[in-house]
Amino acid sequence: MTAAGRPLVVVAVGGNALITDAEHITQIDQGRAAAESMAHVAAMVAEGWNVLVTHGNGPQVGFLLRRSEIASTELPLLPLDVLGADTQGGIGYLFTRALDNHFDNLGLPAKAISLITRTVVDPDDPAFKHPSKPIGSFMSEEDARRHEIVDDWAVAEDSGRGWRRVVASPAPQTILELDGIRTLLDAGFTVVAGGGGGVPLVRSLDGLVGVDAVIDKDTATALLAHELEADLLLISTGVHAVAVNFNTPEERWLSTITVAEAREHLESGQFGAGSMAPKIEAAVSFIERGGTRVVITSPARMVEALSGTAGTTIVP
Repeated sequence: MTAAGRPLVVVAVGGNALITDAEHITQIDQGRAAAESMAHVAAMVAEGWNVLVTHGNGPQVGFLLRRSEIASTELPLLPLDVLGADTQGGIGYLFTRALDNHFDNLGLPAKAISLITRTVVDPDDPAFKHPSKPIGSFMSEEDARRHEIVDDWAVAEDSGRGWRRVVASPAPQTILELDGIRTLLDAGFTVVAGGGGGVPLVRSLDGLVGVDAVIDKDTATALLAHELEADLLLISTGVHAVAVNFNTPEERWLSTITVAEAREHLESGQFGAGSMAPKIEAAVSFIERGGTRVVITSPARMVEALSGTAGTTIVP
């Protein structure tokens, strides 16, 4: 519950919420997709919720990396922390523009605001010794080795599809803008923050320093939801609910499960490492630190999910 007297829901939307398919990647396309996604968020506000929206940035940061690579004969490559901040600004703009338009159409006095968010990670996190998160475009082994030598990139072959840059994915420790986010929520704003898990920083003798890393968006969102004592963590995904034995004759959709059941399914390998597993892990993390409810569902079902009539609910 926020000081504004309304229950708080933290809503995590994927970066792919802005890019529905490979044929619709322009800014106009992304703006339309943002308007569709944020219509559901505006409906939550209309129902009396205070809302914090977090988002992924995978496709967008990949685009910016590719642009930087193409322009590298004329301009220096941009570091990943700066690109992360750039995507937060761009996506935050699309979301807040859409939200304010929806609020106006609904006759709501609400206002939206976006915040570039920084996340502190441990410089000794084991992830830095074993970079594994693929980013950017595919390339030949020759180009990958050149980047490895010239730009100090870690590179790896990706599932037989070509070579890509890989970076660390360290665990988030602290969200630097936490107090600012809390103040804005308490003032009644619908806040867009924590994009892409936040811009990754480490503390050093020189102060805060940006690092080339990618923080898992759902893990950072769970941390934010915990610190803000959210009433509900809502994670949107490409399916209406969580399933076990997905895409098999034994497929079974889950309505309500406990943390123990979620852990059991995780340990048995039911959820994909790059898709559903991080969402389940984030849900478990939030509840084990005191949260009471997590719902995982598609954007179109988010409003229904608030009342427990859609999606998969995870409880203590």
